[in-house]
Amino acid sequence: QVHLADSGGGLVQAGDSLRLSCGASVNIFGMKAMAWYRQAPGKQRELVTRITNGGRLDYADSVKDRFTISRDSVKNTMYLLMNSLKPEDTAVYYCHAEETWGAQYWGLGTQVTVSP
Repeated sequence: QVHLADSGGGLVQAGDSLRLSCGASVNIFGMKAMAWYRQAPGKQRELVTRITNGGRLDYADSVKDRFTISRDSVKNTMYLLMNSLKPEDTAVYYCHAEETWGAQYWGLGTQVTVSP
């Protein structure tokens, strides 16, 4: 069983930065892909950014040039660096992992709140 522990959320002001972390119980480079999703109140969960085991990166248009996904092979941890945060970035952020055979795993989520 794969366990994902996402953390690093908090209350910040518009324009500030935050770095989220997702610690995994397995080698994350063995996963087909790792991703960050978010869910704002009253809205569906949406993909924020995704990185494949081949290194392909995808970002939602709303976060391009502001957010950066990265991985640390030694710590088996994925990060999301969020710069120039906006109130519309307020959401619960979830770490996600996908196995090559299709199994998917989720973290419990970490709350990010951006005040105007």
